[in-house]
Amino acid sequence: MTRKHHKPDWVPENAGAEFTTSVMSGVDGGHDGLPGQTRQVPPRTHIPRRRRLTVDEYVAGVLSGDRNVMAQAITLIESNAAAHFDMAQEVLRQLIPSTGNSIRVGITGVPGVGKSTFIEALGLHLCEQGHKVAVLAVDPSSTVTRGSILGDKTRMELLSRDLRAFIRPSPSAGTLGGVARKSRETILICEAAGFDVILVETVGVGQSETTVRSMVDFFLLLMLAGAGDELQGIKKGIMELADALLVNKADGDNKVRANAARADYNRALHYLAPATEGWRTKAYTCSAVSGDGIGAIWQVIKEFHQQITASGVFAKRRQRQTLDWVYSMVEEHLRTSFFNHSGVGNIRAAVEQAVIEGHLPPTVAAQQLIHQYENY
Repeated sequence: MTRKHHKPDWVPENAGAEFTTSVMSGVDGGHDGLPGQTRQVPPRTHIPRRRRLTVDEYVAGVLSGDRNVMAQAITLIESNAAAHFDMAQEVLRQLIPSTGNSIRVGITGVPGVGKSTFIEALGLHLCEQGHKVAVLAVDPSSTVTRGSILGDKTRMELLSRDLRAFIRPSPSAGTLGGVARKSRETILICEAAGFDVILVETVGVGQSETTVRSMVDFFLLLMLAGAGDELQGIKKGIMELADALLVNKADGDNKVRANAARADYNRALHYLAPATEGWRTKAYTCSAVSGDGIGAIWQVIKEFHQQITASGVFAKRRQRQTLDWVYSMVEEHLRTSFFNHSGVGNIRAAVEQAVIEGHLPPTVAAQQLIHQYENY
């Protein structure tokens, strides 16, 4: 016996294949599946489409701290649609005078180090201290992993329910430069909405640490103890980016190992150049579960902010980061323009094959491609 399928009430009468859902007979109508019994289905109400806000409405909503408008503004700047770009940039242009009044903290660490638990513990501590906290995730490697940080809203259950906190996932895909641009602009939206502490979590691997370092004031590297040689798996380059190392999970039987690891890290840091001029990077311990050390690391961050602000390093770093942002977007645009150029595309395969076979030196190959780009 075959069952007939039909389109449910909510599918437009002349809809095409874009509405692929169909409903089996006896499911959508008044029959509840039992012989001889029927039920009345109330008519469906029409839900109007959300009206697109104007630039002035976006700006006013963000400045007033309206979380719904704030979320819509971030969605607008994350959009890849060309029609949204100009409006998003005008919104940002009007909001920029109200930005910059926050401490931006980058947080990274290997998988399993407890980043989400730590961020929730720190965020709740900050909210209790009267701060407004925004948590952002940056995943420049998402073009490879296609990963999503939406799970953070589940893992940070308590913080996500606090009205003084705002948790925003990273764009789920995009080029390294594109994800970085959207994350920087999201920071500006959060600052304009009155959030005075921005916690930026790295999600990807590889370039994510460098990317986040380029958009924050203080960079925190979370570490684990009791995982073999404490220094063996730690890249010198990542340690050189950090303004503080924090050994997490310093509780229970692991507390002694955590303190020993802290001492090892401090000895190693003695031989590394500081990440920030005039500031000495040190290692600390904490337990995100018990809360031990959470308040202490925030005091370290506040001391850092006061010290580099007084010395002028803070203002110089922000200025340098803004200019680096400009030129990174220029580089991203030129790279995209080059590889999408039809003239380059016409000869690229042949040039690559000639290089692989050893018939063409790489330098000459690059010159040929550039010449084609400039003159085709």
